Amino acid sequence: MEDKIENVQNIVSYWKNSSDQDYKTMHHLNDSRDYHWALFLGHLVLEKLLKANYVSKFQKHAVFTHDLLRLAEKAEIELDAEWTDWLDEISTFNLNARYDNYKQDFYRRASQDFTTLWIGRIEIIREWLMKKL
Repeated sequence: MEDKIENVQNIVSYWKNSSDQDYKTMHHLNDSRDYHWALFLGHLVLEKLLKANYVSKFQKHAVFTHDLLRLAEKAEIELDAEWTDWLDEISTFNLNARYDNYKQDFYRRASQDFTTLWIGRIEIIREWLMKKL
């Protein structure tokens, strides 16, 4: 089992500040109509806040994964069924924006309406995760 880390608050601040920067970038990308990249950054916003919550709770480095549901589970964050579905879908934005075999389908799917819907959901979860820190 991994030992407790020192400077927990510094690491939590790192994850939170990085998430905040990604949040701003997500909105810039959305404003410039780079919807698939905005959603990719939205995934990172939540991933980093989940990692901040993990570090804060366990005083250990966060597990290395991009799977938002797994991070929430490891951080012992309870979610209702709707938010579980949301995190499951948002986790796909990481793969879909990154890898060529998924990118074209995701690019077509990431319309303005789709992106607006999912950024709204990302913002809801983001606010909730920030309050937990």
